[in-house]
Amino acid sequence: MARILVVDDDAALQKALSIALTARGHEVTGARRGEQGVVEVALRQPDVVVLDLGLPDLPGIEVCRRIRAFSEVPVVVLSAAGDERAKVEALDGGADDYVTKPFGMAELEARLRVALRHRRPAGDGPSTVLAVGPLTVDLVHHEATCGDRPLELTGREFDLLAFLARHAGKVCTHQMILSEVWGPGYQEEAHYLRVYAHRLRRKLGPAGGQLRTHPGIGYQLTGE
Repeated sequence: MARILVVDDDAALQKALSIALTARGHEVTGARRGEQGVVEVALRQPDVVVLDLGLPDLPGIEVCRRIRAFSEVPVVVLSAAGDERAKVEALDGGADDYVTKPFGMAELEARLRVALRHRRPAGDGPSTVLAVGPLTVDLVHHEATCGDRPLELTGREFDLLAFLARHAGKVCTHQMILSEVWGPGYQEEAHYLRVYAHRLRRKLGPAGGQLRTHPGIGYQLTGE
């Protein structure tokens, strides 16, 4: 038996998957929105996530990236888009497999079995809340504070801060950051980093000195 979280806003599909997978001995829970799905992963720690890309509040790719910030749970994407570009984007975004709608239950079950064989044991993933000096980064709720002050960050600014916080104290190269935060196709776009690092320092205020530049190499987030 596996604990399966289905993140899809299609009520009929949710019901069909719940009936079919429960009949096969699995424990199935559902989420209709992306934000809810991310929180459910943190709270319930499912064995595998079935994720639709067309959600009403967040793109499925963004949901996958947020999950990957704190969990290595296998993610099997369901999508009506079957072109190669969509599949590559999903897999680069952290998905483990991709199933095109419409699909057969036998195929989906087979994909789930493969995903479950490769899942990491519970408890191996990183913390969902990171503290670096006065900075606190909540990876589940996508929120950051500096002392008691909430930081108003764009999605990309948060992703950059979260990546550096996960590697606090270490020098992260331009290529590492661009590949993880922007995607594999951006490894030579170092000018993006200069712009976003400047924005982050400005928003961090007195704590902006924690974000250190190593010229020609990369950036480092320190605790002081």
